[in-house]
Amino acid sequence: MDSASPLPEIKIDIGIDIGIADGIDPDLPTAADVAAAASRIEAHILRTPVLRAAELDARAGCALLFKCENLQRGGAFKLRGAMNAVWSLSDAEAANGVATHSSGNHGAALARAARARGIRCHVVVPIGAVASKLRNIEEQGARVHRCAPTLAAREAALAKVLASTGAYLVHPYDDARVIAGQGTAAREMLQDEPELDVLLVPVGGGGLIGGSALAASAHTRPMRVIGCEPAGADDAARSLQAGQRLTDGPRETLADGLRSNLGVRNFALLRQHVETIWTVDDAGIADAMRLLWERLRVVVEPSSAVPMAALLRHRHKLAGLRVGIILSGGNVDLDSLPWSEA
Repeated sequence: MDSASPLPEIKIDIGIDIGIADGIDPDLPTAADVAAAASRIEAHILRTPVLRAAELDARAGCALLFKCENLQRGGAFKLRGAMNAVWSLSDAEAANGVATHSSGNHGAALARAARARGIRCHVVVPIGAVASKLRNIEEQGARVHRCAPTLAAREAALAKVLASTGAYLVHPYDDARVIAGQGTAAREMLQDEPELDVLLVPVGGGGLIGGSALAASAHTRPMRVIGCEPAGADDAARSLQAGQRLTDGPRETLADGLRSNLGVRNFALLRQHVETIWTVDDAGIADAMRLLWERLRVVVEPSSAVPMAALLRHRHKLAGLRVGIILSGGNVDLDSLPWSEA
C-alpha cells in the first residue's frame, strides 16, 4: 500500500484496507506468517500464562484452559498484531507514522508499537469509548482524533488523517500482518497445551479468530475452532450462515470491543477454518465476567468473557473435552462493572 495515495483511492469499511472490496480475493496470511510473526515480535510482548480453575471445569463439564491476554502489555492481545504490523513496515512506509481508528485496545497497542519503533501514531477514537481504553491510548503518546460514534464519522475522520499526514494505515483487524500477529496467542497456547481439542475465540472484526484459526490449522493434531459473539452484534454468525459477509444489523452490546463489522480477509479465513459461531446475550456475558473473577481471579473486559458465556450456554456440546479459551483483554472500567451487588 502506498501511504501517499490520494484520498479518492481510499476505501474504508470501518477502514477496510485500501483497494480491498467484497468480491475481490484479498491477500490472506498463512500459518507460516503466524510463525514468522512470533519470531518478529518475541522481544516486544509477554508470553502470557495459561490458567485453570477446578471449579470452572466442574461447572462446564470439560477441562478449561485460559490463555490470559488480559495480562499482556497494554492489557490486550492487540499488541501482537500491532507490533507485527509496525515492525513489518519498511523505513519508507514508516516515515510518516501510522494511523488507525479504534474504540481503545488496538489504538493503544498501535501507539505502543509506534513508540517502540520511534514513529508517530494517530488514532481516531469515537466519543463514548471506555475511559480506561482512551487513557491507555493517550499514555502511549498517540495523537487522538475524536469523532462521533458512527461508522460514517470514523471513515471520514480516518480518511482526513491519512490524507493530511501521509501516515500508513494499520487496520485494526482487516490487515494480513495484524491477523498473523494476533494468531501468535493461539500458537503459544497450542505449544503449551498441545492436547487441546477445541479453541473458543471471541469475534468482532475477526483479527483474533482469523489468526487463531491459522495457528490451529498448523497444529499437530486436529483442532476445532469455534467463534463466540454477542447476540447484539452477531454479523459473523449471520455471515457464516448466509455464505456472504453481512455488514448490516445491530451493534448493541456491552462487549464494546466486538461491535466492529467482520473484515473481508477475516471472513475469508472464518469460512475456511472456523466450525461455527456461538452467540450469547449481554446478561450471560456479565455473568461470565463475574464468574471469571470469582473462580479464576482475573478481571476481564466484556469481550473477553464472551467465550466463557457461550461455553456455559452450549456446555453439553463439549462435554469431556479439553477446551482452550483466549481471554482477549482486561481493560475494563472498574467503576462501571456490569453486574449488580445482589
